[in-house]
Amino acid sequence: MLGLPHHDGSELHVPQQAPALGETVPVFVRTPASVRSVRVRSVADGEPRYGTAVVDREVGGERWWRAEVQVRNPVTNYRFLVDSGPSGGGQRWLNGRGVFGYDVPDNSDFRLVAYDPPPAWARDAVVYQIFPDRFARSAGADGRAVPDWAIPCDWDRTPVIGRGPETPYQFYGGDLDGIAERLDHLDRLGVNTVYLTPIFPARSNHRYDAATFDAVDPLLGGDAALARLGAAVHARGWRLLGDVTSNHTGDSHRWFVDAISDVNSPERGLYYFDESGDYESWLGVKSLPKLNWGGAELRRRFLAGPDSVLARWLRPPYGLDGWRVDVANMTGRRGRDAYTSEVAAALRAAVVAAKPDGLLVAEHGHDFTGDLDADGWQGTMNYAGFCRPVWNWLRVDGLDLPDFLGVPDGVPRRAGPEVLATMRAFGSLVSWRALTHSWLLLGSHDSARIRTVVGDADRQEVAVGLLCTLPGTPMIFAGDELGLTGRNGEDSRTPMPWARPESWDGATFDRYRGLVGLRRSLPALRHGGLRWAYADADSLVFLRESPTESVLVLARRAAAAPIRLSGLPPLDDAVNLYGGADALRPDQDGALTLPGDGPTFQVWRLP
Repeated sequence: MLGLPHHDGSELHVPQQAPALGETVPVFVRTPASVRSVRVRSVADGEPRYGTAVVDREVGGERWWRAEVQVRNPVTNYRFLVDSGPSGGGQRWLNGRGVFGYDVPDNSDFRLVAYDPPPAWARDAVVYQIFPDRFARSAGADGRAVPDWAIPCDWDRTPVIGRGPETPYQFYGGDLDGIAERLDHLDRLGVNTVYLTPIFPARSNHRYDAATFDAVDPLLGGDAALARLGAAVHARGWRLLGDVTSNHTGDSHRWFVDAISDVNSPERGLYYFDESGDYESWLGVKSLPKLNWGGAELRRRFLAGPDSVLARWLRPPYGLDGWRVDVANMTGRRGRDAYTSEVAAALRAAVVAAKPDGLLVAEHGHDFTGDLDADGWQGTMNYAGFCRPVWNWLRVDGLDLPDFLGVPDGVPRRAGPEVLATMRAFGSLVSWRALTHSWLLLGSHDSARIRTVVGDADRQEVAVGLLCTLPGTPMIFAGDELGLTGRNGEDSRTPMPWARPESWDGATFDRYRGLVGLRRSLPALRHGGLRWAYADADSLVFLRESPTESVLVLARRAAAAPIRLSGLPPLDDAVNLYGGADALRPDQDGALTLPGDGPTFQVWRLP
C-alpha cells in the first residue's frame, strides 16, 4: 500500500487545520514519481470544479504535489484525479477510502470544515470513563440512607447481576468524593480527562432516568461533592466531562410528573403524548419518556441562559468541561420529526457560550457518519468504525456473546483486510477533524469488557495498542486496565476491587500505562496522519506521520511469517519504542523486515 498515492487531513497534507469560510488553502498529495499529473476536484455550491496540482518537491522517491481548494461552503468536499499514464494504470481517483480505477460518488471525498473547531485540548486527551456507583466509596457514603428503589449490595461480596429485573437497582454506593480520593490511580495510568456517566438524581444505579437536571444526586454527595471533584481534577490540569440525556428523562422527573398530571401544563409539550394520553418512550421503556424538541419551551430550559441544563454545570464552582450526549442518534428523531442536526448545533452553541473551550461528544452505537460535520456534535463514541472491527479481529475462539450493542448472532471473526476496510469505510465518510475528535473505545459500561472479548492479556495488549496509536481520542472504561471481565454492559459494571489488589492484572496495568505514555509523548500519535502500509489475516501495519516525526506500528493477533515492507524512503535503523523488538535495519533494497511473532504490538520511530 505504500506504493499508492496518499492524502489525509492531517497537518502534513493540510497545513491549515482550521480554514475560514471563503479561504483558499493548500492541500498536498504524495504519489510515486511515475505519476505524470494530478488534478484536484472540489465541490462548490453543489457543482464540481477542477484545479491543477503542481509538483512541490520530491523526497525519497516520492513526488509531492500541491493544489489549492477554496473553502466555498462550510463543508467542502475534494478528491484527486491521478494520472499515471497508460503503462501505470491510467487515471485513478484518490478519496478518503483509497485509490479507485473507476468513477466514485462524492460521499467518501476528503473534507475541509469551516465551522469553529473543537477545543484544542481534546486532541491530546486520554479519557477515563467512570460509572459512579461502582468506582469508589468515600467514608461519607456510609452515612447515607439507602433509597427505596435500591437493593443494597456489598462492594466486595455481592456479585453484579448481568441481566435481570434486579440489575438496575443493585446499589453499591460509590460517590464523587470516592472518585476524588482515587485520582492518583488515574494519574499513574496516565489519563488526563475524566468522564462521568450521569450524576443527577434518579431511580436506578445508572441514572439515565434523571428525576431532575437541577441538582447532583445526594447519594453521590450532592452539588458540593461535584464542586470538590471538579477542583481536584482541574488542580491536576485535567478535564472533567458529564453525561446528559437530551433524548429522554426519567418518569419521575418533575417535568414529566407535571406533564402527565395536567394536560394543560407547559410541561405537556416537552414530551410526546397521543390522544389517549399514552406517551412515547425510549425503545418502549416506559420509565424513559422521550423529549419533544419541536417546541420552544424545551429548548429554553435546556439551552437558554446561564442556568440552563447544559450551562449551569459548566460554570463555577462545578466547571464541567463538556458533555457526552446519551443516545445522541435518537435525539430529535421521531417519525416525521427530524430535528437532530438542528438540536445538535443548538446544544453545541449553548456549550460554547457557557465555556468557549467546552466539548460536545455524541453517543452513536452504530453508523454515526450522517450526524457529524454539521456544526453540532464535535465527535462521537466510535463503536462502529473502531470498537466493533477490533472485536471482530481479536475475538477469542469460542466467544459466546449474544450480540454487539444489539447486532444479533454474536461477534463474527474477521481477517485483517476486512477490519481495515471497515475502518476506512467509516473514516472516509466524515472529516479528518471529526474522526480525530471521536472517541476510540474497546468497550464501555454498555458492552462486554475487552478482556472477555479477546480472552487473554496478550491480545488485550494488541487492542490497547490500536486504541493508543490510531487517530482519535482514546477512552478507557474504568477497570479494563486491571483486566476485569464482563459479558455485557450490566455485567461489566463491576465495582473496582480496591481492597483486593491481589486480583489486579499488574502486567496489563503496566501495558496500559506504557501505551498511554507513548501516545502522550509522541506528537505523531496525537496529531499525525495515518498511512496504511500492510494487512493480512493476522497483521495490520500502518504509519503515523507528522511534520517532525514518523512512527511505524505493527499489530499482530497471531504469529505469522515475517513481513518485508518496501516502499519507504531511504532509512537508517528504526529504533523500537514499544514492544521489546529489535531495531529494524533496512536491507540493500531499503526494505524493512518486521518480526513474525505474535500476538504482539510493536512501535518503531523511523529516522
